[in-house]
Amino acid sequence: MAARHNFRKLTIWKDGISIVKDTYIETKKFPKSEVYALSSQMQRCSISIPSNIAEGTSKGTDKHFTQYLETALGSAYEWETQLIISFEVGYISEETFKHLENKIQITQGMITRFMENLKKA
Repeated sequence: MAARHNFRKLTIWKDGISIVKDTYIETKKFPKSEVYALSSQMQRCSISIPSNIAEGTSKGTDKHFTQYLETALGSAYEWETQLIISFEVGYISEETFKHLENKIQITQGMITRFMENLKKA
């Protein structure tokens, strides 16, 4: 069965990829002691966002797709928490924090609205 949605065309997927790239850029600047801790966790979390969106597009029903979107949304909230921690411990600047916080919150809202639209369909 072909996917009902082309994940490569979804703005939420594209934004997720952008968050992954931002994550790798910023976590490279973290102390080496964070390689297997916060850096790794943020990277895995960010990767989970677009990965679950992509995997969800392969599902046969909107109900199943929504479950993957919920996982992606959960990862987005988890990533936001890790972003806050990164700022609080001084690993990122306030300017970077505000930019990325805004970006993730926009993505969270878009995923939420996408799920709501699938439920209406």
